[in-house]
Amino acid sequence: MILPGSDPAAIAQAALQLRAGELVALPTETVYGLGADASQDSAVAKVFAAKGRPAEHPLIVHVASKAQVSDYAASVPAFAQQLIDAFWPGPLTLILPRRDGVARAAAGGQDSIGLRCPSHPVAQALLQAAATGVAAPSANQFGRVSPTTAEHVQAEFGEDLLILDGGPCPVGIESTIVDCTRGAPVLLRPGHITREQVETACGQALLAPEAATEAAPRASGTLESHYAPRARVRLMSANELNQRLASLGVHAHNLGLWSRQRPLDAGAGVLWRAQAVLAAEAAQQLFAVLRELDSHGVQQIWVELPPDTPAWEGVRDRLKRAAA
Repeated sequence: MILPGSDPAAIAQAALQLRAGELVALPTETVYGLGADASQDSAVAKVFAAKGRPAEHPLIVHVASKAQVSDYAASVPAFAQQLIDAFWPGPLTLILPRRDGVARAAAGGQDSIGLRCPSHPVAQALLQAAATGVAAPSANQFGRVSPTTAEHVQAEFGEDLLILDGGPCPVGIESTIVDCTRGAPVLLRPGHITREQVETACGQALLAPEAATEAAPRASGTLESHYAPRARVRLMSANELNQRLASLGVHAHNLGLWSRQRPLDAGAGVLWRAQAVLAAEAAQQLFAVLRELDSHGVQQIWVELPPDTPAWEGVRDRLKRAAA
C-alpha cells in the first residue's frame, strides 16, 4: 500500500513495522529504498529474499545523523569525517570499518559497512521515528532499474508492501560511494556529488579502486551489469545514432530512443524521449525514462551517450552498467 510520507500517522506505522522486523519502502533524495532494521539480521534477510539479491552483496545502512556513525563504524579516518561534515545529510555513502557484532547481514559478512545519512524529509522522519539504522538498497529486483517514484516500487513488489510516498526523487541516481577503509579515499561509485567536490572537501585526491594497494570491499551498485531494463540498452554518439536510424528507415520498430535532439529519421516505430541538456536534470530523468520505455514493450533502447565530463560521470556510469 502507498501511504503519504507527509502523514505523521503513516511515518509512525512504518516505524512500528520496521521495529517488528518487516520491510518498508522509503523515498530518499537519490532513489526509493527497500528498508529493514539494520540491527535485525532476520529482517535484513527479507530484503535479500525480496530483491533476489545475493546475501554477500552488501547493503547501505541509512542513519538519521552523524551521531549514529559510531553505532556501526569502529573508526572514522579524519578525511572521512571531513566528508561527513561537508555532505551529510546528502547523497554520499562512506565505506568504513565495521564494529564487531553489528549489522553483519547488512554488510554482506564483510568487516566494512556502508553508511549514509539521507536528506529527504520523509526518510529523515522515518529514521528518527524508528530510532534505528535502516539497511535499504534500491527498491527493485536485483540488477534492474532503480525506482524513483512510489508507483515504480509498487509495480515491483505489489500492494502488500508498505510504501511511503515522498514524490519523485530529486537526484534520481544512487549515492556517490567513497571507500574510507584503506588509508586514502577511493571512489567506488560516482554520483551526484562529483569527485572534484569530494577531493575539495577532504583535501586528498580520490584513488580509483585498481590504484589502491589493497582489494576493494564489495559495495552496493558496483557490479559491471546493473540498473538494466528488460530491453537491451545500446549507447552511441549522436552521429552514430542518426546514421543507424537512417539506415533502418521505415523498418525501425519497437525501438526506444533517449537523445538530446529528436532525429529527423525517427519514424512511427520509434518512441523518442528528450534527454535533458544539464547533467543533474538528466540524472533525475534517467531511471524513469528507462522504466517508461520498457513499459511500452520496446526491444531496444538507444541512448545518446552524454558528454565525458565530470558533471556527467554518474549518469555515464549508470548507463554503461545498464548496457553491459
